[in-house]
Amino acid sequence: MLLHSKILGRGEPLLILHGYFGMGDNWKSLANKFASNYEVHLIDQRNHGRSFHTTDFSYELMVDDLDNYIQHYQLKKINLLGHSMGGKTAMLFATTYPKKVCKLIVADISPRYYSPHHQFILEALNAVNFDKITKRREVETVLANYIDEAGIRQFLLKNVYWKSKTELAYRFHLESLTDNVEEVGVALPNFAIFEGETLFLKGANSGYISNDDEALIEAHFPKAQIKTIKNAGHWLHAENPIDFYDYVVAFIK
Repeated sequence: MLLHSKILGRGEPLLILHGYFGMGDNWKSLANKFASNYEVHLIDQRNHGRSFHTTDFSYELMVDDLDNYIQHYQLKKINLLGHSMGGKTAMLFATTYPKKVCKLIVADISPRYYSPHHQFILEALNAVNFDKITKRREVETVLANYIDEAGIRQFLLKNVYWKSKTELAYRFHLESLTDNVEEVGVALPNFAIFEGETLFLKGANSGYISNDDEALIEAHFPKAQIKTIKNAGHWLHAENPIDFYDYVVAFIK
């Protein structure tokens, strides 16, 4: 099965992988800017966006999905950018297929293990009963009982769509994401090394990449640069898109 994507612009391929609960569309604004220099592929990973739903979910499978995608489009050398969960996929892909990656950009995630910390989001999403809900604003009302941050609620609501004229649904495969929540935080394997050019971008207000992670990053990615995006947390590409764009373009050039 082929991953769904939107392809914009022309030039060197730049493939973008979204995070947990996300989809390629989250990157549309930045992608339009990148598209003036690159052929941008906004990819929906399995169980997300418009890509296929399956009970199986792991980084090894997502790497296979990405490799199938690259072969389908006959892409030779790619620039690969991944955020959060997408960054984990990107890291494993680059260490598995180093000759296919020209430059690697990892946004606000480290190669280390992260314990599950999305339970409150999963609880909120599972509390929505689409058999009884007929308006998008009713979905937000349910989510608000569990999630205080309006920004997170709006991010999740982008996944709510009209499955039919009378039925709302999530684009992501909630059952699989709930069952496989442990998979999201797994560490990059110890032996995995990518010796190509790598850029790690971390949000100044985010704790996802700590100072303690720097030695681990360098062990897996000997040529890694680590840069901080000011005035940004975990969603650094949305919170400070100007600096994010400038760092990525300067690095790829």
